[in-house]
Amino acid sequence: MMKKTIILSALLAGSMMAFAQEKAKPEDTEIWEPIPKVVTPGATFRDAPSDAIILFDGKNLDEWVQNSDGSPAKWDVKDGIITVNKNYGNIETKRKFNSYQLHLEWRVPANITGSGQARGNSGVFLASTGKGDAGYELQVLDSYNNKTYVNGMAGSLYKQAIPLANPGRKPGEWQTYDVIWNAPVFNEDGTVKTPAHATVFFNGVLVENNFELKGPTLYIGKPQYKAHGACPIKLQAHGDKSEPLSFRNIWVREL
Repeated sequence: MMKKTIILSALLAGSMMAFAQEKAKPEDTEIWEPIPKVVTPGATFRDAPSDAIILFDGKNLDEWVQNSDGSPAKWDVKDGIITVNKNYGNIETKRKFNSYQLHLEWRVPANITGSGQARGNSGVFLASTGKGDAGYELQVLDSYNNKTYVNGMAGSLYKQAIPLANPGRKPGEWQTYDVIWNAPVFNEDGTVKTPAHATVFFNGVLVENNFELKGPTLYIGKPQYKAHGACPIKLQAHGDKSEPLSFRNIWVREL
């Protein structure tokens, strides 16, 4: 008896669903508001869209300061590019950001020397949480025929995420990073509500797919979170002895 009841109930439910579908209209599932804002795209994927904040347009470092003391950024600007000046240390943006879309281009010199981590080493700290190398680092390094540990090669989220591929170009050629950074969110007591996530395209190739970070970058030891708010974006002046690399065409869209 119970089996017949179950079958009858299923048939009735199916009939009611079919009847509801017959009565449904396309308008029932149309959403008209809120209307997305109009954004004019760049002429190419490299060009900043209309709502982007230009962090470097080839002219000056007005959007940047020294990470060590907040003084004006002292890296070298010439011919539309920034070149790392290791005498002055890291630079970071004057502005602070939460989640964002970032575009950045970098180039290791054609005459680069050294090997492993001592070959064009730098980093993009997606959120700079303090002086020095504090923050969440996307590695910059010559990874074209240059062997190193794979969670420290170009495209890695340093010491946390191995890139899904190695699309690095030869030294002397420009490389591109396009990043979606979802900043961590913390509860009032400082515990993690939502961890940070990063998606990275390296020369147009997906190398980090919404990776969940375990905390800020550490050179030694396991990362762990400490509550923070909006942060600058930082570029690293690494202490290796190889020739300094360069950056250009940096822009960001707040999300």
